[in-house]
Amino acid sequence: MKKYQQKNVSDINLEDYLGEYEGRETGRDQAVFTGGRETVSLAGKWNYAVDAYDTCLRQHWFEERYRDARGFSLPVDYSFDTWPEMELPCCWNTQGEKFLLYEGSMVFTRRVPFEKRAGERVYLRIGAANYICRVFVNGQYLGSHRGGSTPAFFDVTDALRAENRFLICVDATRRPEQVPTENTDWFNYGGIYREIDLIRVPEAGIRDFRLSLVPDGSFRHIAVSAALTRPADGEAVLALPALGIRKSIRIRAGRGRAVLTADPELWTPEKPVLYDAELSFGADRVSDRVGFREIRVRGREILLNGKKIFLRGVSCHEDSVKNGKAVTEAECEQAIRDAKGMGCNFMRLAHYPHTEKMARAADRLGILLWEEIPVYWAIRFRKPSTFADAKNQLLELITRDYNRASVIIWSVGNENLDSDERLRFMKRLADTARREDRTRLVSAACLVSAEKNAIADRLAEYLDVIGLNEYYGWYSPDFAKLPELFRNSDPSKPVIITEFGADALYGHHGTAEDKGTVECQAAIYERQIEEIRKIGYVQGMTPWILYDFRCPRRTSFIQLYYNRKGLITEDRKHKKPAYGIMKRFYLEKKKAAGGRT
Repeated sequence: MKKYQQKNVSDINLEDYLGEYEGRETGRDQAVFTGGRETVSLAGKWNYAVDAYDTCLRQHWFEERYRDARGFSLPVDYSFDTWPEMELPCCWNTQGEKFLLYEGSMVFTRRVPFEKRAGERVYLRIGAANYICRVFVNGQYLGSHRGGSTPAFFDVTDALRAENRFLICVDATRRPEQVPTENTDWFNYGGIYREIDLIRVPEAGIRDFRLSLVPDGSFRHIAVSAALTRPADGEAVLALPALGIRKSIRIRAGRGRAVLTADPELWTPEKPVLYDAELSFGADRVSDRVGFREIRVRGREILLNGKKIFLRGVSCHEDSVKNGKAVTEAECEQAIRDAKGMGCNFMRLAHYPHTEKMARAADRLGILLWEEIPVYWAIRFRKPSTFADAKNQLLELITRDYNRASVIIWSVGNENLDSDERLRFMKRLADTARREDRTRLVSAACLVSAEKNAIADRLAEYLDVIGLNEYYGWYSPDFAKLPELFRNSDPSKPVIITEFGADALYGHHGTAEDKGTVECQAAIYERQIEEIRKIGYVQGMTPWILYDFRCPRRTSFIQLYYNRKGLITEDRKHKKPAYGIMKRFYLEKKKAAGGRT
């Protein structure tokens, strides 16, 4: 495509023009395993500029052409090294009031010295950038990534020099064909809001390393698989020192797998045992800390390590007042402690992949997780590109968190109307998750059938566990319909009530009938619990939601641009009365289970 260098480009259709930057999208096939590797962090100060018109892409700023072929100076609209600085990773919306509602494009750049070594490849890993990021190194376009919550990898080896110009264009624009689509119920944070690293990998390096308990009920068989960055042959070596294991694995055409017999202590929320694991191939060596557990369904029951478990949970967004989605490890640990303090053994991470720090913290601290991709509301189910986007996000999430014992459910979406197009779309995602990972359950948060007032979503046939969102007492004021819903339903699988709740502004008081008061929220929780405890096929619940969170749709004097359904305030300091109600119920459930998980 012609490179438009002229200053006046107003006649160019941007979507057509940006076509020259597509077709080189990175997906999970470009990922490399990161555990235990030598990395160079690029966190820190980056120069930035708001680029609302995408002029960097239109006029090829990344080429840094200051003179033409005849030596004449060119007019330029940028001065990279004099731009203001922003500390990355971050959400730009939290970096000053003028950025709070900005949702377009921003350009980040910095100079990076780097010493390449013989016989290695170097990958740029961006933990998450919302929603599209395009990467340029020393004027060379290296590719783009779609999806605001999963990691992007770029092989930068051939573009690197001793001194380098890195330039990353991040576009947070909401678009109807994206996943999620342009209308959601949470804040659309922009930015590079997770870690940025350069990763050194040998030419034949380890791309993927997976360890899991084989779900055969014996609890003694460990499956290991490895994939390389190129189709080499040889022997990989797995070491699990605490289990006395050192095992050679045959690698052919870049792939290998084996099953070994061992006697690991099983991972549970009350005793989250982790084992140091190491895999080596040639000059490459990676490591991880892995727990071993089995999760499966038997009829209407959920079994953890062969024992029935009720999932005492809560839903959670990735959001903090100070950091937006760029949550810290301390904030992840606080969320888990606040959930466990309520008696939880389970958390639903809605409605998109949260930071991997959350799953690692859950492994250490002992809490089970539901992880989800943002197939949310009215996704464009007929568009092949939308499905490709959703599938890639699902595969990137599974690849990233496969070794996390805490993760027991992959969710393929939330609150979509039951149409033929949606059924085909989400069935294919469920099939993808099951092919990719047979050690976990597959679910989705479904809607109540308004026509039947029953659990009647056709997608349920293709799920292991049925998630159900219902708001009786709040959006559906006739509470008598909740027991009717349970009477009308006869699922053959376990059900998790994935959402119920009510808005309540902390400190706002009134009667149980006054919406927005803590008394109203508490009364709805009491009535929900009263009905749910009677239903045998309900094997878990994740009320909506742990913390109040930012949402531009919520404009009332109660909400003030926050969803106020949290059991705890957005600053994480004040618990509402409903938190105590859930705590009492969950302690009751735990006691009934003999004090076990």
